[in-house]
Amino acid sequence: MLLTFSQEIQAADTERRTVSGLVAPYGEIGFTSAGPVMFERGSIAIPDASKIKLLSQHQQDKPVGRAIAFSDSTDGVYGSFKLSSSSRGQDALVLAQENLVSGLSVGVDVTASKPMGDYLLVTAAVLKEVSLVESAAFSSASVTDIAAARAALEAATSTSTKTTTINTTIVEIETETESEDAAMTTAPEPTTPDAPAEQAVDAAKVEASRPIIRPSVLDSQRVRTPIISMGAYTEHKIKAALGNEDSKLYVTAADDSFSTNPGFNPTQYLSEFPTNTRFGTPSIDACSKGTLPSQGMTINVPSLVTSAGGQSGVAPVVTVEAEGGAVQNTGMVTEYLSGTVSKYSGMNTISIELLERGYGDGNFFSELTNQLQNAYLKTIDTTVNAALITAGTVATTAQAATSAGIIGYTSEAARLVYEATGYFANNYIANGSQWQLLLGATDSTGRPIYTASNPMNNAGSLTPGSIRGNVLGLDLYVDKNFAATTTVDDSAIILAPEAFTVYQSPQAYMSVNVVSNLQVQVAIYGYMATIAKMPKGIIRYNFT
Repeated sequence: MLLTFSQEIQAADTERRTVSGLVAPYGEIGFTSAGPVMFERGSIAIPDASKIKLLSQHQQDKPVGRAIAFSDSTDGVYGSFKLSSSSRGQDALVLAQENLVSGLSVGVDVTASKPMGDYLLVTAAVLKEVSLVESAAFSSASVTDIAAARAALEAATSTSTKTTTINTTIVEIETETESEDAAMTTAPEPTTPDAPAEQAVDAAKVEASRPIIRPSVLDSQRVRTPIISMGAYTEHKIKAALGNEDSKLYVTAADDSFSTNPGFNPTQYLSEFPTNTRFGTPSIDACSKGTLPSQGMTINVPSLVTSAGGQSGVAPVVTVEAEGGAVQNTGMVTEYLSGTVSKYSGMNTISIELLERGYGDGNFFSELTNQLQNAYLKTIDTTVNAALITAGTVATTAQAATSAGIIGYTSEAARLVYEATGYFANNYIANGSQWQLLLGATDSTGRPIYTASNPMNNAGSLTPGSIRGNVLGLDLYVDKNFAATTTVDDSAIILAPEAFTVYQSPQAYMSVNVVSNLQVQVAIYGYMATIAKMPKGIIRYNFT
């Protein structure tokens, strides 16, 4: 099953020729080409981001660019795309910048799904392509209509024009050619000015799909000016200063303008809402996940972890005995690991006037809930990051803030985690400073180590456009919520996900009317508990 699902473009950079935005949201019902659909978190797989094309209106024969990077966040998959320097790519960039074609629509191949009453829950899908569409409508019909309109518009621009005199009125006859190589011939001019217009059109022997007739009298209404270059402007500016009245018409400022009539200059508010609060939960994503029970404020997990793993459990012992020898009797000692359930919440109070009469038909309410969610995610991620550092074990060897230091830290941490837990170190959580160090790491010849596509430098894969990557075989998670902001002690964590578990409840919203003054309180809250199951499976960076 192939689905298309659309979102608004969040950024368009004309200098770098890039567009970016949320291409597939999680936990949101949208009307796709297969009806109401919701994507489960983490359900979209992207085998090779470099092979994902950016299309126009889901038309495979109209690529306009290629994907740069994707990042998987708690609220969905974000993507950045580089538009080509072709005419089609340039048109797409201009339309995106002017909010005319302002949607990013994802096309996925669904491999697993299940019906959920009134919508379909997609649990596994593969990303096939991303398209620029006219708007972020969740309807495949509107995308089809837009595709048809764009095809007609592009075809209308490649036309031939013939000017004919009909009943003493000058008209332009524009015809769409069926192909660039189609032959076209023009009919001779009518011998009399009273010839019917229908006869002139029939006489034109052209290969056309649709004639468009426009009075060219419109051309006579266009402003004609000699100012066609900077040199011409300079010439008339000098002549106007010397008293030339004709030149004054072209370069003299108007008597009436917005500066003299500010009351006729309405302020326009765009739908854009810049924010630097969206970040996700990298530290939480790097840990294992557990289901938080619906009751109680303390959770216990039975555990058998020997002293090598950080707890004092005792495991059974098996020994080698001689023939007829007595079997050694050993006991097994377990313990409970406890986690405290904490509530995380935030609230804003807004006036009924702002909610009902604010610009944008209630957009403030929508943006407020988004910002409450961003604040909630930041708080719980910061909490988990601090808990990992508190519970973790410092690496044995201190390392310098260099590429060699990163390699030494990674190799030692991998050994320590495996020896203490039996699990493998899979995830590398780094702060922004360590991310910068990895991005700038080079070999002895100056070639990038982690950002190059050259197979000789395949120690990892990082890009400045994504906080996810790979370092020496470990999955990288870049988190700005570290207490340490430079490459010092505790600026990175390497762990086996099984060593630390995060138990979360779903987020919930609550709104309450304050009756006395009709104010509305909007709150977000949720519950979370964490348990460090094997502290020696969490290795903290040790700076020399």
